[in-house]
Amino acid sequence: MSTLFIIRNDGQRPGEFEIKLRRRSSGSDRVDWFVLGDPETAHCAGHHVVALHDGWYADDAGGGVAVFGPFWEIRDTPFTVREVAPDPEPPSREHDFGDDVVNIRGAISRGE
Repeated sequence: MSTLFIIRNDGQRPGEFEIKLRRRSSGSDRVDWFVLGDPETAHCAGHHVVALHDGWYADDAGGGVAVFGPFWEIRDTPFTVREVAPDPEPPSREHDFGDDVVNIRGAISRGE
C-alpha cells in the first residue's frame, strides 16, 4: 500500500517515487518532496523521511496538501482540490457477522 510522506533533501529529485508536490522546507535551504510510496523503502534507500499527520502543509504557491487520516488532497489553493487519494481497499470480510440482528439495548442493559 502506498502512503503519502515527505522526502526532505538538498533539492535532488527522488526519482524512484511518485512525486505529488514540492516545496521549500520552512526555516532551511532544504526541499520537501511530497511523494507516494513506501516510507520504509525510502528510509532504507538513505532518504530523510518525514511522516505526515492530520493537517495542512502549505506549498510555495498558495496551495498545499491536506491530510486527514489515510486520506490526502493536493490543492492549488486552500479551497481548490487538484488531486485526491485513491479510495482505500474495502475492509476485509474476516469480521463479517452477516445479517445478524443484534438487540443493542438489551446488550447494553446486560453489560455485554
